[in-house]
Amino acid sequence: MINLVGILAEGGAQSFDAVQAKGAETVAKAAAAIGARMVHVSAIGADAESPSAYARAKAAGEQAVIAAVPSATIFRPSVVFGPEDQFTNRFAALARMSPVMPLIGGETKMQPVYVGDVATAIADAVDGKAKAGATYELGGPEVLTMREIIEAILEITDRKPMLVPLPFGLARFKAAFLQFAPGMLKLTPDQVTLLQRDNVVSEAAKAAGLTLEGLGIAADSLEAIAPQYLWRFRPQGQFQRKSA
Repeated sequence: MINLVGILAEGGAQSFDAVQAKGAETVAKAAAAIGARMVHVSAIGADAESPSAYARAKAAGEQAVIAAVPSATIFRPSVVFGPEDQFTNRFAALARMSPVMPLIGGETKMQPVYVGDVATAIADAVDGKAKAGATYELGGPEVLTMREIIEAILEITDRKPMLVPLPFGLARFKAAFLQFAPGMLKLTPDQVTLLQRDNVVSEAAKAAGLTLEGLGIAADSLEAIAPQYLWRFRPQGQFQRKSA
């Protein structure tokens, strides 16, 4: 049984606790009841002591899964990118909309991981190729700052908005209002909190072989994959030549 359910922001009846903690517990208990193998997808940064409600709920979900199915395999990916993601597509869309883009947490480090590589890891776990009862951390081949990621997206899409660094205090103030905004404009105070911490594979996970590399998976880079789907945000489409 595979649990992939998660939310990036709370809304209505969907709270972090209900979806990522209690929801994970419900799935794990169902798996235990039928004796199914359990694979649970969490997130790097899951921490019961985190100032982020998202990260605390992720940690609670992990604990609930292990309590119900001690042999469960847990995957903690860094930020995931791919054709339908809410990460690279969001920044590309914002760059298309505005000549100015706020930059929050520009020096925060991330390790973007391709959704296809995460899917391969999950399939390997289902096939029994991953360690039972282990927690893996999944990251791509490069550690990039938030600024470097956004600059890469702008290079791919041939957009040139001005990047304006936004201090965390001001970002949190703006998020108090933007948490009620629709779609890609939405920004919550909890998301600002998450941006204050690096989101990369730990040295402990590397040493234990609990990574994509440990599973024998050669991770794809953002540079190699993102142009395959972000081209639609270029001013003149897929076959546009990059401007000087």
